[in-house]
Amino acid sequence: QVQLVESGGGLVQAGGSLRLSCAASGRTFSVYAMGWFRQAPGKERESVAANNWIGGNIYYADSVKGRFTISRDNAKNTLYLQMNSLKPEDTAVYYCAAAETSNYYDTPMSVEEYDYWGQGTQVTVSS
Repeated sequence: QVQLVESGGGLVQAGGSLRLSCAASGRTFSVYAMGWFRQAPGKERESVAANNWIGGNIYYADSVKGRFTISRDNAKNTLYLQMNSLKPEDTAVYYCAAAETSNYYDTPMSVEEYDYWGQGTQVTVSS
């Protein structure tokens, strides 16, 4: 198993930036595909970005392409999400998640494919 703890959320004005981090502990971090998800009040949890074991095969939701960047440092057991040009509609609780995949190149994109979740960190973007 792997334990995940997010940090870096907060309140920011529209157009600002935040960097989320997800620290992993437990089983070897480098054998999990990793993803960022978010859930706004009254809405379903949605995928934001994801990458595979080695940080490749990157997926971004259309709504964040060109503004968000996912990355990982396997030596530090940490996943990142750099969020730039934030918009009020980015307001949500952001979760990181880990997926056990049989191949290093797979990047799961749906909520159902992920096995472990962090507790979430709130991101609020004011207009």
